[in-house]
Amino acid sequence: MASTQVQTVHTSADKAKLAAAVLLVLASVLGFYWLPQQEVWAKWAVLLVGLVLAAAAFFWTPQGGALIGFGREAWKELQKVVWPERKEAFMMTAYVFGFVLLMAIFLWASDKTLEWLIYDLILGWKK
Repeated sequence: MASTQVQTVHTSADKAKLAAAVLLVLASVLGFYWLPQQEVWAKWAVLLVGLVLAAAAFFWTPQGGALIGFGREAWKELQKVVWPERKEAFMMTAYVFGFVLLMAIFLWASDKTLEWLIYDLILGWKK
């Protein structure tokens, strides 16, 4: 079986789009903090507009397209999931809680047994 290699080509325009997205994020965050005399809504508007523009610049790059494709494939896979009925989910939750309770009792008993064995019998430190 022959393996195929995927070759990714990044042009300078793609790198410029990524750089623009990063610079837009930085500019929007800095704009939010460098406008202390402005109204609160204006500061938030600067931040949100900058982040929306940065997201738009990112999604026009190959990495953004790959992220969108991944999201679509993940949504398709999520639609294939068979979710348990309410009774089945309740029973599985009860099993988990029961197992956790049994393990807690077991670990407590083991701890107290080792404490008694080491401190009382071996070292002779009675409380």
